[in-house]
Amino acid sequence: MLYTIQNEYLTVTADEEGAQLQSILGADGTEYLWQGDPAYWSDRALNLFPYVARLTGGRYRLDGKEYAMPIHGLAPYSAFEGSVVSEREMAFTLSSDENTRQAYPREFTFSIRYALEGNSLHVTFQVENRDEKTMYFGLGGHPGFRAPLVPGKDFSDYRLRFEEACAPSRVGFTEDCFLNGQDTPFPLENGDTLPLHHSLFDQDAIVLKDMARQVTLETDGDGHGVTVSFPQMPYLGIWHMPKTDAPYVCIEPWCSLPSFSGQIAVFEEQKDLISLAPGQVYRNRWTITPH
Repeated sequence: MLYTIQNEYLTVTADEEGAQLQSILGADGTEYLWQGDPAYWSDRALNLFPYVARLTGGRYRLDGKEYAMPIHGLAPYSAFEGSVVSEREMAFTLSSDENTRQAYPREFTFSIRYALEGNSLHVTFQVENRDEKTMYFGLGGHPGFRAPLVPGKDFSDYRLRFEEACAPSRVGFTEDCFLNGQDTPFPLENGDTLPLHHSLFDQDAIVLKDMARQVTLETDGDGHGVTVSFPQMPYLGIWHMPKTDAPYVCIEPWCSLPSFSGQIAVFEEQKDLISLAPGQVYRNRWTITPH
């Protein structure tokens, strides 16, 4: 089921399936969100929980036992319970049940709130640990944005500009997208800019750390763009379908990374996972601002 919120700047629609955004429509009719063309990528804006990206063999260990979990965790494949809180806010909730326990043996509530404030869409992730044991989890966003956003422009006319000069490192990945422990410097043009071109993604995603926590998709000669702010997220994935001319780019704020190549992740030992004690609540807010 679809839910919609709107104000004078934006109309935003999301689906109960995965609590996934379906549309971010500007007042002038500009669609900012990738529309899921299966020729390139059928999704639009995945929500990642309780793991980000891949697990070696699709498996991990917790409480001394081994479990299977698909790429990006449970949230992308789960039906949330949705509701419109107000004209400008909607909420989606996923609660643990018999199905989730088979893959992730914890009692939890994972909720996502989308709230409009001016021309910004605030996305709030909230995790409540309703278990008697500590939760270990990762989470992140995976929205795709159209590039080009307007007629007459090409993908390669766009760039990602960070809010300030920074010296990020690229997280080292194997060819099959697992960590290899070999991070490398990733210099930006003028210290803050990554020009886009399709071959950037021939080796799959670019995942950065130690970068500024705000980045803007923009082009010369047109004011349409998107700014993504993620103050609580230490990693940023940048992606489109490898070795294609896909007309979109995903800007993905992450809290954690995938497993190391050839190693079954042990959740209690993976240092970048969030640790949440019984009865506690974790919140993380990030923002999408079309312009």
